[in-house]
Amino acid sequence: MSRYETLVYEESGEVANLTLHRMPGNRINVQMVKELTAVCDHLEDVSDTKVVVVRGSGGVFSEGVDFRDFHSDKPLDIHGFNKWEKICTRLERLPKATVALVDGAAVGGGFQLALVCDLRVATSRATFQLPEVHMGFLPGMATFRLAKYVGLGHAKRLTVTSEVVTAVRAAELGLIDEVMDDLDAGLSWAIDALGPNHSVAVELNRRLLNECYAASAENAIGHFLAAQHRAIAQTAFLETLKREREKE
Repeated sequence: MSRYETLVYEESGEVANLTLHRMPGNRINVQMVKELTAVCDHLEDVSDTKVVVVRGSGGVFSEGVDFRDFHSDKPLDIHGFNKWEKICTRLERLPKATVALVDGAAVGGGFQLALVCDLRVATSRATFQLPEVHMGFLPGMATFRLAKYVGLGHAKRLTVTSEVVTAVRAAELGLIDEVMDDLDAGLSWAIDALGPNHSVAVELNRRLLNECYAASAENAIGHFLAAQHRAIAQTAFLETLKREREKE
């Protein structure tokens, strides 16, 4: 187990557990971004795990940005926002499946952190909110990701009204995949649902889906064929061929 100032990281078999651990509220600060970067370095370069689990602690997922990192008596810039969006993108593109286990509030950046994961399981106590517009700034790249899950109309409403969304409503909208008060059972469900979880296929499939609204059909087919060429050269597909041929 690795204990940072704002995170707890541990591995068990093929599962890496990443716990936000900064009281109160697991709020996101510069130190947390640095530590998430270090964890991503480890996951990309060292770890053999196949599933990364992101969760909060103390009955809350994350209440969003820590405004104490901002100083109104100094010139404000977007450097910190840029760092945060970079780490969200790294988490979103990890060569491993990712699962968010959400208990309590997922606000602002916490909501974004859940959005970048492949699967989301929430307890009935979970709530989701993007309050930034009411506070005079923008909800990060949730402006890019949210509509892909819920449609443009719902995304506009959620961001301009700062609506607090319950877990049940979030499931109806497609924001989360399962509502389960036993998060250990929820994790077991997610791991079972991921099946064999071939990391290369997971990464490539995710990338093509993330590009699907931006790429033309002509470009998309090219991207797909390049990705498929890489996928079928992997051991996982070759083993599938062997098994299928043995059935004949």
